[in-house]
Amino acid sequence: MSMRRTTTTRRAMAAVSVTAALAFALAGCGDDGGEKPGNEGSSAPSAPASPSAEDKGESQPDTAAGDNVDPDVKLAEIRGQNGVVMVINQVQRDPGGFVTVQAEVKNGGEKPANPAQWAGSESVIVRQNLSSVGGATLVDKLGKKRYYVLRDTDGRCLCTTKIAPLQPGDSTAVFMQFPAPPSTTTEVDFSVPTFATASLKISG
Repeated sequence: MSMRRTTTTRRAMAAVSVTAALAFALAGCGDDGGEKPGNEGSSAPSAPASPSAEDKGESQPDTAAGDNVDPDVKLAEIRGQNGVVMVINQVQRDPGGFVTVQAEVKNGGEKPANPAQWAGSESVIVRQNLSSVGGATLVDKLGKKRYYVLRDTDGRCLCTTKIAPLQPGDSTAVFMQFPAPPSTTTEVDFSVPTFATASLKISG
């Protein structure tokens, strides 16, 4: 799968300036899976605005990943609806204070897969990030906190967007960036709407 280091670096740097605010924003976050960001103190933090794909003249899906990601590495495989599978390739703690999840989504079913379902139900994410993986979350069960995908001040998520409907047999690379749990947390529960939950170990 083709991935671009530059997009991750640029977006990562955009999120660094809010790292100090993340701890405060997430301090009230509990382990109640029914809560959604925007309803209480665990609302997903915003990062400074970064250029949108439209500003850069891009029309392809907005994907990015580290150069060292090996697509043959399978840390976990989680099943979605109608034969769709997500294979997790990397869960990396970055020096800037966040965790990047790299994965590949494959449609092994007989019907086209609709990526719009993976954006979740939060209005800001859905409005700004149609056909994305913006609905993904990490749960630190030890620290009893839930982490949402980072976003910039315009509400655009630091994740793959503009994912075209996956026809049977198609696959696409995706990434998601989250605030990093404390260094003492080495394992988190990862979930994306319509997919099963997987327990992932954080490297780095």
